[in-house]
Amino acid sequence: MKRRSSIPQEDLSHLTTEQTNRASTDLDLKSALEVVRVINAEDAKVVAAVQRALTQIARGVGLIANALQRGGRLIYVGAGTSGRIAALDAAECPPTFDVDPRTVQFIMAGGPAALAAALEANEDSRDLGRREMAKRKPGRNDVIVGIAASGRTPFTIAAVEYARSKGAQTISVTCNRNTPLQKAAQLGIVTEVGPEVISGSTRMKAGTAQKMVLNMLSSGAMTRLGYVYGNLMVHVTPRNSKLAARSVSILQQAAGVGAEVAAKALQVAGNSVPVALVMLQAEVDRREAERALKAAGGHVRRAIAAARSL
Repeated sequence: MKRRSSIPQEDLSHLTTEQTNRASTDLDLKSALEVVRVINAEDAKVVAAVQRALTQIARGVGLIANALQRGGRLIYVGAGTSGRIAALDAAECPPTFDVDPRTVQFIMAGGPAALAAALEANEDSRDLGRREMAKRKPGRNDVIVGIAASGRTPFTIAAVEYARSKGAQTISVTCNRNTPLQKAAQLGIVTEVGPEVISGSTRMKAGTAQKMVLNMLSSGAMTRLGYVYGNLMVHVTPRNSKLAARSVSILQQAAGVGAEVAAKALQVAGNSVPVALVMLQAEVDRREAERALKAAGGHVRRAIAAARSL
């Protein structure tokens, strides 16, 4: 019979995310309603934790927007829950903002297989973290965001350190302060959500906080780059019936026209919402709208202003 190899023990007691939550004492003795009330009350604390980190998050938005404007990339890296949340945000950027899938990427400890199955052993390997990051060839135009609730995941720390050594901008997203990951990155975003309802289950409050932060980083950067007009996602591509209807609705709201006019403009624009919006707002033809958008780097509001001045 094979003996299991011993796994080094690590003291996590100093991490607030690993401590016992008094609010959920005897959780297993409570009714279903009592359990969800406890979880809900603890979840309410996440918003305040994220709010305390808004200044750092805003700095991150600026770093990412500047990098993408120079043709760089946003690359998330994480393990376990953190990696899966990173993968979700990266996957949502192309359909929401019509950006190239290479613009926002993710690195997951254990690779794509770890998205659907727990492969936690991979997160302990610094060598794997360096190797996976090296494959992406990070450089000075890229921003790397390392995500780990504990802030001590070796895979993620090594990946961030490697990227920083190659000149990339680096950001950490953690739920504990003064961690190795925070120290490895140039900008630290810390959302101190406190102990989990189920001790150590950082897919709960910590995961919610991470999701909120990544939403802000990617959506904030894309908004700064002009992929949002007002509060409308005008770079959406109508690839199915729902998105086609949404595209017409967006044009109606943004240009103040009826459904028929919006649908016709979208058709003439080759199903490009940004082109159709510039055409409607600046009263120009498709060629002039496309030219203005190209000159503005896809920034819709600037393209409209430029087209109006022609």
